[in-house]
Amino acid sequence: MKKVVAFILILVLLIPGVTFAEDDPTPNAGSSILMEVSTKTILYEKNKDSQVAVASLTKMMAQILILEAIESGNLTWDEQVKASSNAAGYGGTQIYLQPGETMSVRDLMKGITMASANDATVVLAERIAGSEEAFVKMMNEKAQKLGLKNTNFMNPTGLDEDNHYSSAYDMALIAIELLKHDEILEFSSVYEDYLRTDTPNKFWLVNTNKLVRFYDGADGLKTGFTDNAGYTMAVTAKRNDMRLIAIVLGEAVSKVRNQETTSLLDYGFNLYKVQVIKKQGDVIKTVDLNKATKNKVDVVLDRDITVLSKKSDTEKSYTEKITIDEVKLPLKKNQVIGNIAIYDGTNKIGSYPLIVKEDVKKKNIFKLFFERYCGRKLSILDNISKILRRIILGIFCLLF
Repeated sequence: MKKVVAFILILVLLIPGVTFAEDDPTPNAGSSILMEVSTKTILYEKNKDSQVAVASLTKMMAQILILEAIESGNLTWDEQVKASSNAAGYGGTQIYLQPGETMSVRDLMKGITMASANDATVVLAERIAGSEEAFVKMMNEKAQKLGLKNTNFMNPTGLDEDNHYSSAYDMALIAIELLKHDEILEFSSVYEDYLRTDTPNKFWLVNTNKLVRFYDGADGLKTGFTDNAGYTMAVTAKRNDMRLIAIVLGEAVSKVRNQETTSLLDYGFNLYKVQVIKKQGDVIKTVDLNKATKNKVDVVLDRDITVLSKKSDTEKSYTEKITIDEVKLPLKKNQVIGNIAIYDGTNKIGSYPLIVKEDVKKKNIFKLFFERYCGRKLSILDNISKILRRIILGIFCLLF
């Protein structure tokens, strides 16, 4: 019997790609969490609400505000931003900006995302809010809007400071909010790049998140370290339509942090799967319009509809119920005008917003008047005109 058991264990160890999570995939972490992004389902947690220092994972909130500023038009990727003395002398991890040096928003974001540069973070904080302090206020206001209960920021970089803290759960929610901005992955998925490429001070960037190079599907997001926080990490990875976010806090050694984050992701990918019921952009219904510049408008999903289950479970069929609100013109692209509810039998899985695919304007009063009172007369005149043309053509044929 001992020989049989030993033989089975050897076979298991030789099977590639198979890992078995222990009761605690992150035994050395102070706190950790694993979430599936589309459903925000917690797959694993350890001290998820403990208020602790999080180091440069703080910068994920700063990145959200930077990307929102770009999307609102307050900032552009190509804008050249000048470094203040405050930003250039900030300390900690840097891309070594000099006072008065200008750099594009795009390159500054590279520095923040890949190198965790404090100086680049403060440059953009001051540009967006006018001062570092005002930007931190914006960060805390955003935390409140996201419903974070265990987060308070005192600076935009994550350097150790009294009353600066967050939790594994709050960090996961911040990471999921950041992932709503697709551009972040264009930066966080890159392993190496350069700044100041056309100058004698060419600067090599290497991503502090080594998992984007060595872990299948990993494409972000952020790492950190301070004396108070220890080694921290927020990693997202996607396989087969399922995206996970793993947060690991309070590690004593960077290598162990990487290993335990990998174990956390392996745990999720080995045991769970996501079934995509409907995809973002799918046309759910075409709505007829009255008194509009278009007769119809497509109503679509603004996100994927997914169901999380264990890999051992069989896929199910689901029913749906579509509700369209009373349509009031004009309509703006991405405006919510209804919802679709998904059911597993009688159990409601969730309700998801439906949006219009394009702008639709209301016809002006003159066009409405013209169509109502002149349209029929013009139609009659058009028919008379066709008859007259045929008569004239017939006479011409008879004469010639």
